[in-house]
Amino acid sequence: MNGPDLGSTAPSPAAQDEQAASGRDEKENNPFAEYMWMENEEDFNRQVEEELQEQEFLDRCFQEMLEEEDQDWFIPSRDLPQGVGQLQQQLNGLSVGDGHASEDILSKSNLNPDAKEFVPGVKY
Repeated sequence: MNGPDLGSTAPSPAAQDEQAASGRDEKENNPFAEYMWMENEEDFNRQVEEELQEQEFLDRCFQEMLEEEDQDWFIPSRDLPQGVGQLQQQLNGLSVGDGHASEDILSKSNLNPDAKEFVPGVKY
């Protein structure tokens, strides 16, 4: 029982030849040996169908998520009525004045430019 041959895990070449010969014998004795893979075909088909259904489900969920995200985004050309587009063009055409009007307002103002800054909650 303590022999070196018992501890070895690799099959000897003679054992491999015997296995090959028995495989050939099995094929010769069983004419359907090459079709034995079909024995589990239904399980394989079921597994593949489950994977395909799972992938299809994930694709649908992803597509729904993208559609929901598109609805959340504000896209003026899609979300605004047509009349608003004209207003938007008019607003884009407006420009800010050159600043002379604000100087006129300041010169006519009754406010004290030397007054302290107003801070809510502070009594002077």
